[in-house]
Amino acid sequence: MAADDRLSQAYAHCETLAREHDRDRWLAGLFAPAEARPHLFALYAFSYEIARLPDIVREAAAGEIRLQWWREAIGGSRREEALGSPVAAALGDTIEKFHLPISAFDDLLKARAFDLYHDPMPDMAAYETYCGETASLVFRLAGLVLGRGDRGGAEAAGHAGVAYATVGLLRALPIASARGQVYLPLDLLERRGVSREDMIGRRDSPAFRAALREMRGLARDHFDKALAAGWPDAIAAAFLPLALVPLYLKRMDRADYRPFESAVEAPQWRRQWALWRASRRY
Repeated sequence: MAADDRLSQAYAHCETLAREHDRDRWLAGLFAPAEARPHLFALYAFSYEIARLPDIVREAAAGEIRLQWWREAIGGSRREEALGSPVAAALGDTIEKFHLPISAFDDLLKARAFDLYHDPMPDMAAYETYCGETASLVFRLAGLVLGRGDRGGAEAAGHAGVAYATVGLLRALPIASARGQVYLPLDLLERRGVSREDMIGRRDSPAFRAALREMRGLARDHFDKALAAGWPDAIAAAFLPLALVPLYLKRMDRADYRPFESAVEAPQWRRQWALWRASRRY
């Protein structure tokens, strides 16, 4: 098979992964210019592949080995092996075409090592750093792709990542708590009178609900700051996933919200409507 055909198939594979496993970002990516979409989907597929490591490895060491493989693949020392991985091949091509900073991917991979262990998130500063080095970097890299270089938006990406990641982590509470992970900052939990054991034991309580309200307030604060910081029109599609933050937060505000029972969802038509409206404003 010709190299161009293999690369086309790699990008198609990335779009399939994004559509099936990161549908919100995939839907948002459809509003991007057609020529940029494959590269956005390559970023989103990579983000998904790294985020799902805790679900596919039994031991943290195996996850660390996989993260190291990605570092070497992105850095170029595993070029031949990377070509055999559709996501790595498409990502490598995207990095090369748009001169994306390797250091950003290294920071993301380092941050994702936290997911492999059951250590609690120590405090709010560590939490915001984690969000910044995972979700914020995805917003930033998508902006670099759409802008074909740095056209601004770094501050907005930082805030957008905290808002988006917070909503995602709150939605994933049933999954994270079942595998013994606590992403909510311990200093916040302790101030509210909630222990790590309460989280692992999936014990709902008024104190825990107060902690969740505080986290939702954090997401709203960073959402507002992202909008206030703004971004150039050329990279607006990179920030479209942010439009879904209020939709999910509103569902978590409802009286029937059960944080440990099921992930918070919204009908696709509501998500598409929110993204369409945002595409007219952003």
